[in-house]
Amino acid sequence: MDCWKGAVGRSWIYPTLIICANGFFSTMRPSESFLTPYLTGPNKNLTIEEVTNQIFPVWTYSYLALLFPVFLITDYVRYKPILLLQGISFIVTWLLLLFAHGLVAMQVVEFFYGMVTATEVAYYAYIYSVVSTDHYQRVTSYCRSITLVAATVAAVLGQLLVSLADVSYFHLNAITLASVSLAFVCSFFLPMPQKSMFFHRKDVSETLPGPDKVVATVCSDRPASCQEDKSSVSADRGPAPERAADNPQPQNHVLRVLVQLSKDLRDCYSSRKLLYWSLWWALATAGFNQVLNYIQVLWDFRAPSHSSAVYNGAVEAIATFLGSATSMAVGYVKVNWDLSGELALGIFSAMDAGSLFLMHFTDNIWACYAGYLVFKACYMLLITIATFQIAVNLSMERYALMFGFNNFVALVIQTILTVVVVDAKGLGLDISTQFLIYGSYFTVIAGIFLIRSIYTIISIKCRNTSAAGESIDH
Repeated sequence: MDCWKGAVGRSWIYPTLIICANGFFSTMRPSESFLTPYLTGPNKNLTIEEVTNQIFPVWTYSYLALLFPVFLITDYVRYKPILLLQGISFIVTWLLLLFAHGLVAMQVVEFFYGMVTATEVAYYAYIYSVVSTDHYQRVTSYCRSITLVAATVAAVLGQLLVSLADVSYFHLNAITLASVSLAFVCSFFLPMPQKSMFFHRKDVSETLPGPDKVVATVCSDRPASCQEDKSSVSADRGPAPERAADNPQPQNHVLRVLVQLSKDLRDCYSSRKLLYWSLWWALATAGFNQVLNYIQVLWDFRAPSHSSAVYNGAVEAIATFLGSATSMAVGYVKVNWDLSGELALGIFSAMDAGSLFLMHFTDNIWACYAGYLVFKACYMLLITIATFQIAVNLSMERYALMFGFNNFVALVIQTILTVVVVDAKGLGLDISTQFLIYGSYFTVIAGIFLIRSIYTIISIKCRNTSAAGESIDH
């Protein structure tokens, strides 16, 4: 038994299999594509206005309130307890969806779902604490791929059960409850990490090779970004042991971590390139999440589920597949993103805006479906590029920090959109007008980055002209 435990503790395969199983079952939710028809149907008998203006906003507010404390607690307790908390939140969410009734009960559902999404950070961070850096790329691929597979399977399964087997939305939610319960069981079998990214780091000598080797490894394929990488490495290595006495740290460990996090954030955003990619990330992710949160309401408005066939699951499956395909295609496209990145952000953000305007102005449900497919594919393409451009210049700890902070800013922006546009205490706009606002929002994003790209191209041409003139003079 001791030999088995030792082998499990040293192997990267066992925790990867378990966390992937957890990710598959927690994402395999066939009822999610049909949430709005379920809430507005005979099971819950809520109005579309109650769902849009009073229930769905609660998720955004609870997610924002929980995200930062959960982010810190997740690292402090070393991930596994938060994965267990996520499993409990999943189960409570779907038990309430199945058996609770009334407006207030559904608002409580949204609060617990906010807990679910706030704790997702544990899923993506856990694996890095139990495997060596040699396996980071492989396990990241596995963990992200399995969730895409699960989302596609869930959407297809849900659509087939509804369209061909005439399964009720209630029973779809029962299947989802069984799936998330299996995810909860899987999380019990995860080995407990002995370290974390911020609060429980190993000693420098154990986790990092010498400075020359680190810089050589990080910069071998990216000479243009070595300056940023060197500062990133040196910051993450912390003070040298012999200088520790000259650089006293706050006695409070939590305070020391917060101070270090604030310094890391300042250093990350001091890079203009990372700042612009992060700006797009935050702005676009806020709009993307807002559209995802209310797209089913728009579909139900265009083709009411009580009198029309519902193809939400099929559309979600195709959208997920297209998003995966565009994300994969990025790895095979040879483009100088330093030169063309902002232009791509502007062009594809304009396409997102156009698809949202289409969804506002058309009454045809199939045009709405098509607009959503274009919207999601464009966003997934750009977020993949942005993720790569940010990650390639940062260490794992700084990337995790920047990832979390960008999403936090996105959630703040999304909350502002929800309060002003959606909430009954704000403007409380109807769903069609909301998508007009979201289209205008992405138009502004596209304008910002198209202007930036034009400025960048002109600056580069001016520098090249100036350099050519100097060479002729010599």
